[in-house]
This record gives sequence, C-alpha cells and structure tokens, in this order.
Amino acid sequence: MVQAARIGFLIVGDQSMKQYRFDDVQGLQEIVSEQWGEWSNEFTVSQDVIQRFADLTNDHNWIHLDVERCKKESPFGAPIAHGFLTLVLMAQMRIPPAYEITGYRNAVNYGVNKVRFTGNVPAGSTIHQHMRVASVEGGPKGTQVTLAGAIHIVGQERPAVIYEMVMLYM
Repeated sequence: MVQAARIGFLIVGDQSMKQYRFDDVQGLQEIVSEQWGEWSNEFTVSQDVIQRFADLTNDHNWIHLDVERCKKESPFGAPIAHGFLTLVLMAQMRIPPAYEITGYRNAVNYGVNKVRFTGNVPAGSTIHQHMRVASVEGGPKGTQVTLAGAIHIVGQERPAVIYEMVMLYM
C-alpha cells in the first residue's frame, strides 16, 4: 500500500490532489513556498491540559499552575502554557491537505531546526497553526522536507510559536 502525506501527517490517499513521489526532489520543489498554507482546526489550551503537561514533565512552575498567584504577580494576569506544550500541541491541529507525497516506505519526524516562543498562551486560549514548505533536499538517508510553522492564538496576528520541522521520507 502506498502511503500519502501532507506536511508530515499521514493521511489516506486522495487521488484528486497533486501527487509527488518522495524521491522526485526536483518535482517537490513546486511545493516550496513563501506563502503560508491554510489554517488548521482550533484547539483550546485549558488549565487542565496545562496541569497534565506539568505533571508529565515535572515542570510545576507557578506561572503555569497557580491561578491566584498569577492574578496577583504574573505580568500575564493568568497562568500561561509551557512553550514546549504549545509546540507539541501541533499534533492536535490538522491542516487540510493540499498535495500528497507518495511512494515512501517510511516517514519520520527528523527533528527541529529552529523553535522560538514569541508570545505567551494564557490558559483558556484557543490556538491554531499554519505551515509552508521551506525547502526540499535529497540526501543519502532520503528526502528531507523542511516545514516552517507558526502557532497563533486565534485572532492574533503575532504567532506564539514559530518553528522549522524536518520530515524525512525514505
């Protein structure tokens, strides 16, 4: 069975989308763009989600968890999500597929080149993301597709997180 992918997330193949074979590096250059793609679905970062992340990571800093203290002492007036929590929530925000990458045996998250936490995400905020393909490069291990992403609080122009994620198709 041939797999298809959109921006690193596996999807069921859709024959109506333009398809690119994973090892056609020259053809994949068509999807490199300075233009951001469509917005993902929205996800609300509740205080409960923040608490569960704190428990999982053992990062119990008051600025994330103590509602009353945050009201009095925090410059944000409320608890804020951990930066890394906001980043990992990208998996909760699905972007509508615009093309397929096909023919690979395996696709893996190969790493992150850059991450910047450019804004805070107060508890209760609703976030979404968009991405663009920043580069495509062939190499001995496979084809690397670098995705630039930005996570925003809905309605805010400035992103809360910007990142570059590298997917490796083999």
